[in-house]
Amino acid sequence: MVQNDQRKAAGNKTVDGSSRRRFLVNSGYALGGLVVGGALGTLIKPKTTEETTPGKPSGEQTATPKNYNQALMFFTQEQYQIADSAMERIFPEDDTGPGAKSLGIAFFLDHQLAGEWGFNSRDYMSPPFYGGEKEQGYQGRLKRREIFEIGLRELENYSQQQYQLRFVKLTPEQQDEVLKAFEADTLKLTTISASSFFKMLRSSTLEGAYSDPLYGGNANMGGWKMRNYPGNQMGYVDVIEKEFTKIEPSSLQDHLVSH
Repeated sequence: MVQNDQRKAAGNKTVDGSSRRRFLVNSGYALGGLVVGGALGTLIKPKTTEETTPGKPSGEQTATPKNYNQALMFFTQEQYQIADSAMERIFPEDDTGPGAKSLGIAFFLDHQLAGEWGFNSRDYMSPPFYGGEKEQGYQGRLKRREIFEIGLRELENYSQQQYQLRFVKLTPEQQDEVLKAFEADTLKLTTISASSFFKMLRSSTLEGAYSDPLYGGNANMGGWKMRNYPGNQMGYVDVIEKEFTKIEPSSLQDHLVSH
């Protein structure tokens, strides 16, 4: 699981730039729940070459984050593309740091959905199902992986209805309008709540930006570097008695023994 102190980095609001992460400001700034590592494949040391994601249609190649050579474990290519584009609008790249695409956050979500978190394996999932209080969060029979499958499909359907284009083909402004419609529950879906799906997508975006790279996101520790967060250091004996010292971040991957 991602350690609590890593998620605290997401609560630091000291990032400069008034235009930074508009969705985070407009929608609130709260993270919920623990993140459970989704795939053992993320434990393998990634390559250091920059590659394009295989299998994408011509003209839609998306550069894989540097130091990342990961395979999709749950998403189809279409689902990955939609999630990647939506997360970039929630956590966009600007002059203060990298965005969701550069950080590989869609890979993080893909790996989470492929594992225990996606299957709700640690949640009580037996009936009867009743609508819970607001602070209780989601109460229902659908697993997270099913909610994301439905939510991403509905993002695509709504984009086609409103603009006659795929979500990934929309302008950034149009993508924002689609996401805002989900956030505000403008469209009423029959199987899931549009706003609940948006909140889950936003939370997953933040978790992927600030979790340890071992879990598939935060490529090159870019999220940590934005906030001067040291990551997983083995100790602080050499600096604990000193004034504030900026430390180069370290991932759990850095402590793995290569064979």
